[in-house]
Amino acid sequence: MTLKWPDFPSIKRREVPNYWDFLAFTVIIAIFIAIAQGARGMVAPLSPVEATPISLDYWNLPYYALRTTLRMFAALAASFVFTFTYATLAAKSRRAEMVLIPFLDVLQSVPVLGFLSFTVTFFMGLFPGSMMGAEAAAIFAIFTSQAWNMAFSFYQSLRTVPRDLEEVTRGFHLTGWQRFWFLEVPFAVPGLLWNTMMSMSGGWFFVVASEAISVGNTTIKLPGIGSYLALAIEQRNIYAVVAAVVAMFVVILIYDQLLFRPIIAWAGRFRVELSAGQSAEESWALRIFQRTRWLRSISDWIGQKFMWAAYWRLPAPFSKTLPNKGDKHLSRLLDVAWYAVITIVALYSIWQTYSFIATELSWGDAVEAISVTFVTMVRVVVLLALATLFWVPVSVWIGLRPRVAERLQPLAQFLAAFPVNVIFPIVVVGILYFHLNPDIWLSPLIILGTQWYIVFNVIAGASAFPNDLKEAAASFGAKGWQWWRDVILPGVFPYYVTGALTASGGSWNASIVAEYVRWGDDKVVAHGIGSYIAQATEAGDYPKIVLGIAVMSIFVIGFNRLLWRPLFGYAERRLRLN
Repeated sequence: MTLKWPDFPSIKRREVPNYWDFLAFTVIIAIFIAIAQGARGMVAPLSPVEATPISLDYWNLPYYALRTTLRMFAALAASFVFTFTYATLAAKSRRAEMVLIPFLDVLQSVPVLGFLSFTVTFFMGLFPGSMMGAEAAAIFAIFTSQAWNMAFSFYQSLRTVPRDLEEVTRGFHLTGWQRFWFLEVPFAVPGLLWNTMMSMSGGWFFVVASEAISVGNTTIKLPGIGSYLALAIEQRNIYAVVAAVVAMFVVILIYDQLLFRPIIAWAGRFRVELSAGQSAEESWALRIFQRTRWLRSISDWIGQKFMWAAYWRLPAPFSKTLPNKGDKHLSRLLDVAWYAVITIVALYSIWQTYSFIATELSWGDAVEAISVTFVTMVRVVVLLALATLFWVPVSVWIGLRPRVAERLQPLAQFLAAFPVNVIFPIVVVGILYFHLNPDIWLSPLIILGTQWYIVFNVIAGASAFPNDLKEAAASFGAKGWQWWRDVILPGVFPYYVTGALTASGGSWNASIVAEYVRWGDDKVVAHGIGSYIAQATEAGDYPKIVLGIAVMSIFVIGFNRLLWRPLFGYAERRLRLN
């Protein structure tokens, strides 16, 4: 009797995991363990966590950083869902655009944190007795700082897709659904990714306020870098403030290297150009992933499933259809009905606002609110002009050099995320000691965080500028001011308008923090609608809060309609790549 070993199927070498797979899986498992540890605290019962005070012990900072990071990425996921639905509907539907874009103008400008008490009640009711209610309220507050500029960026990209590429998709008889995933989304990827990074950085501005949740007479301080920083400022512990800022920088550096830098390098393939770029972004994390075997096999399988779904022959989400001659009369009737509904809703909202305000306020209060809003508007316009003159040339220089952008990206994210609360002590002490004018010296605080919307968008525009157009400009000898006027400024102008529009809205929002600054018992107040709303909020004067928000909303909508919307329309008509 002869024993024979069973025949095992041969295993190809490329199917065997290599040491890069083990390294990548080790990182992934560590991330999953960290997420599980943070999620365990997010769903804990409310009472034990509520009784646990925030400690300024440095050893707690890693756990606090983990909890804050989980909230920010949860808000980022919700922002992506909002962007792909809201912005697409606004870009594809003319009637929806009439309502959604002005509504988005107001949302990015109105201090949404002022409504946090209402959202806290709602979310606490959804998750009674669980910490998840307070966590959901904090995530919503961070979401309000992330979603608006991402939606504007995606909307701008959908409206400026090159017409020749649209003609190609029609030549290949792609459906609206296929055109959305194979043309419009890839075209929007570069700008959307840079705005996503800006959204993550902007979320840090709201972390301090969002991690201290008030419900009635109870205040729940969620474990996180924001609550740690707030306590350090309250106790005037400068060493704890520095520790929180260092921890924030480390967190930004980690998710930049592990997430954003690989995605930016991968997204370089979506540039609209006919010739290969001279240089491309690189990422050590992406190189490790490209050398793996099993991990790439898993990602290829996921990519195949996505491609299978993208090839479905479905109409585009919210696609436009040109009416036939017989349908023009019906289209006009629908327009009239739509205008009537919008008018009725607007008039009803105005009446309700007036009824609420008129119970305690007079026309003199309205005149005061309008006058201080003019002051803030002048302040915002001047600061945006100065930021534009300085940052547009710098951002173009960075965006045209991928190696420089790669090195400066973490620093730019950190500066954009730097909490303005940290410099309040310096500002207050300096203004009081040198007897400075608060109307002038508090103004830079408004643009300190919002100027980065211009920076990130212009960098995105310069990075996405086609290399073949740069070569053509070089061959024609375009240099100096001619190159700026005829080549690069028209190329980045649509991105600049998106960044300036969001920076403008963010500046109005930031005025509430920047025009009324406190450090302990000392306070410095500047004239403006921001300090008007901040003082009314501190006094609990709800009619003045509503009046201030209403006047600010009217000014923001008018400002956007008279300036930014015409500029956006000009960029859409004249400066799209064709």
